[in-house]
Amino acid sequence: MHALFLMVLCAALSCASSDSNQDNIQTLMDNVLVLRVPYGQGTRVYVPLTCGEAYQDQSVFWKKNGESQPALQGNQVNVLVEEMDGGNYTCHLGPDGEYLNHTVIMIQLDPDNRTVILEKKSPEEGHIHCSALNYKGSFHCTWTKTKSRSNAAVLLVKAERYLEKIPCELNADGSGVHCQDANCPYKEEQHRISLTIYIHIDSRLEAYTKTFYLREIVRPAKLPNLRISDGTVFSWNYPESWEKPCSFFGLQFQVKVVKAVKDPKHPCNSEGHIMGNITETKYEVNVKTKKYVFCVRAQDKHTSGPFGHWSHCIVNKDVVTC
Repeated sequence: MHALFLMVLCAALSCASSDSNQDNIQTLMDNVLVLRVPYGQGTRVYVPLTCGEAYQDQSVFWKKNGESQPALQGNQVNVLVEEMDGGNYTCHLGPDGEYLNHTVIMIQLDPDNRTVILEKKSPEEGHIHCSALNYKGSFHCTWTKTKSRSNAAVLLVKAERYLEKIPCELNADGSGVHCQDANCPYKEEQHRISLTIYIHIDSRLEAYTKTFYLREIVRPAKLPNLRISDGTVFSWNYPESWEKPCSFFGLQFQVKVVKAVKDPKHPCNSEGHIMGNITETKYEVNVKTKKYVFCVRAQDKHTSGPFGHWSHCIVNKDVVTC
């Protein structure tokens, strides 16, 4: 009786363990399974694979990363995944026969707090930087891989706003993505955009998510047609990429005069007094020195989002270069 109780108990524990493992196995996309395992613990998990319903009565043999697995035969098999050792499992018609199907098993740490593939841009920004030139719905996001994981590859990009999918296109070098939200620029944003990047190196998979309102990442382009008149009055235009009418999508401008330039390539990054924020597209400089750099950049005046890049003119007595 005691032995029978132990057998029933073991069977129950086995079922519970199996159910628990199944909860940690998710289908990320076609032919890709993700197994979530706890960090720092040795794991041995059996993952069920199926070649396909059409091959139920066929002589199916399996390979892992191109190498035969004699112990794995049949349409349905359980493969043992130890630690982070996932891989590409292919099924074939016979030991060296025709390729039939495949399943890639990726490993993701749970909880996913050991991200090592991407560099963190800043504590505030996280691993992904996103920006947009206007409110037409187009935005671009970038990331940087760590030097030791430079050969990591993006597996999947997911973007959505309140369950509505946003189409995205990956950059050719895999360092960024361009997305186009169909949201109307005149419509007030009530839901954030959620962007998730799934990137892997070998079988290790990491997911990076960034959520934002478009208004938080809109950064006006550099101001064009910066010029000087009457020797002291600078003027400029709205960027061509900015939304119109300007009365609805208004900008405010920050101006700065730099007298001592430390970095000739980026003179506006040098120390200089910021003269203040204005809404007019002109500014009169009142300084005694005849050598200085005039800098101006734009910001959405309604949201106080990020500033655009500086535009500048270099004044050297009577010679002005913009």
